[in-house]
Amino acid sequence: MELRQNNPWPDLFREVKQSAFHIEVRDTYAVPSESEPLRRFLAGEPSLNNSEEFWNSWGSLVKETKDRGVVVGRIRVVTVPLSDYQRWLLTETGDNIEAGEDIRYLPRHLAGDVPQDDFWLFDDEVVGFNLIDADGKPAGASVTTDPGIVSHCQRVKEQLWSLATPFSEFQP
Repeated sequence: MELRQNNPWPDLFREVKQSAFHIEVRDTYAVPSESEPLRRFLAGEPSLNNSEEFWNSWGSLVKETKDRGVVVGRIRVVTVPLSDYQRWLLTETGDNIEAGEDIRYLPRHLAGDVPQDDFWLFDDEVVGFNLIDADGKPAGASVTTDPGIVSHCQRVKEQLWSLATPFSEFQP
């Protein structure tokens, strides 16, 4: 495994040629750039309407990736009823869809066995595990091309994708 600190995702996305698949398995995240939008949502205050730098840079990266012909997909395995974080994230997911992601939801009680860690699977050849620090904040990625790990992640993707509901149809 190779440790890539800080924000390795733009480089990994610029290297991908065919597909980028993400699985999220946590009900809450401690991403610093999301703190204020989440706070506003919970307080019933209006959204900042995609004005945060992170959302704009992520959307641009996804659009750039999609424009190269890469398929970008994501499954969110969620506990029902949804956590406050996941309820907020539903209000933000339209921006991801607009950028070109195919996002699907899978209630945890219907998922069966799911991995304990989030990961990205790039071109069915490279796996990047999301790393978090002791406070739950992003801390980079652990990247591998180990055939056994890649094969396991491919199986997880195939199994869960067939069970997941597209964002537009998801009713928590």
